[in-house]
Amino acid sequence: MKHIAFLLAGAAALSSVPAQADQVSDAIRAEMPGLMTIYRDLHANPELSFEEKRSAGIMAAAAKKAGFEVIEGVGKTGVVAVMKNGPGPVVLIRADMDGLPVIEQTGLPFASKVRGVSTAGVESGVMHACGHDTHMTAWIAVARYLAANKTDWSGTIVMVGQPAEELGLGAKAMLADGMYSRFPKPDYAIAFHDTHELASGVIGVTPGYALANVDSVDITFKGVGGHGSRPHQTKDPIVVAAAFVSRVQTLVSRENDPSVPAVVTVGSFHAGAKHNIISDKAELQLTVRSYADAVRQSLLSGIRRVAEGEAMVAGIPAELKPTVVVREPYTRSTFNSPDFSRDMLAFFKGRFGEERARQVTASMGGEDFGEFYRADPDKIKSMIFWVGGTPAEKVAKGDWANIPGTHSPLFAPEADKVISTAAEALIAATIKLLPAR
Repeated sequence: MKHIAFLLAGAAALSSVPAQADQVSDAIRAEMPGLMTIYRDLHANPELSFEEKRSAGIMAAAAKKAGFEVIEGVGKTGVVAVMKNGPGPVVLIRADMDGLPVIEQTGLPFASKVRGVSTAGVESGVMHACGHDTHMTAWIAVARYLAANKTDWSGTIVMVGQPAEELGLGAKAMLADGMYSRFPKPDYAIAFHDTHELASGVIGVTPGYALANVDSVDITFKGVGGHGSRPHQTKDPIVVAAAFVSRVQTLVSRENDPSVPAVVTVGSFHAGAKHNIISDKAELQLTVRSYADAVRQSLLSGIRRVAEGEAMVAGIPAELKPTVVVREPYTRSTFNSPDFSRDMLAFFKGRFGEERARQVTASMGGEDFGEFYRADPDKIKSMIFWVGGTPAEKVAKGDWANIPGTHSPLFAPEADKVISTAAEALIAATIKLLPAR
């Protein structure tokens, strides 16, 4: 999962308020030693996107043992576990499974030593640098509890182990493989994601847009190369591209409504090979972030317009106009059903206390969980929430430069607090949505 940002005050006491002591919290507490054994195994053995066979096997085996009907290989490596327990709605509970091509540097005794080849063809270490190991472990805890306490709820549970979230492709792959025709279509879809920007055991909910559209854009500026001593005999694409880098920011600062978030970042600029050669090409890579689809389209069309406009101003011949490629597929924004999310936040506050459940601002990171909602937005109510994993005293200091975040080789959340909080929240939410008859 891509970078997220919350700036929250008063973090020192965030994990000091316990959840209500009851059957669910007591059961999770008793299960934690075994769950941490599962977590450490998953952490030490991460798998890249669409390669999650071992991870899927662990989740499938746990669900089968609990009594679910389990189908593997959905959307390549996905898992779907279904339990029908009388009349009532259908609740989908998702956990993502893939790791990242990152060399782990946490120093943990169970740190990953796995090697793999990324989709870019680069061989590197593999790490659960985004916390999907905590997601899978909590998923197993939820499945076990709900299966063992069927008198507490009535309806249908669809547990989903999703591949390839890091590519933004896994949810689409499962849907394309008949997710909603082969299995019960949900009335509710819920998931969580760990975060380093909330204190351990703190829940964050964002009604409405929660995560962004994420586009990758490749631009090639063409020109006429030559000797660095005779620039007047060339058409320098580096100058054109440099002007574009500055001008493109006006799409956000001057053309976009200031109250509507948008991001255009130039992450890569490559041109030339020698001091005294003017290149005939400059290549840029951009990440473009938005929430509303109309804003996305405005940004993308604006990028093309600015690129072609700067080339025209520089006198670049029409046959050498820049090429702008928006990569497909892209990760679409995730939308939390507003009323549903507000109701669930109130429920979490009642259960965990005001200091451990709060509304947080939306993230410009990306997540493909929203695809499960987008497939039938008129029927499905959806919510993804956050669970913090950073010691409260570190969050209180706000020294984000020294708090390793998701996708960092140093990322090591307080996994026990993430897992126990998330599992309890998911179980309690499911029972609330599927009341016993």
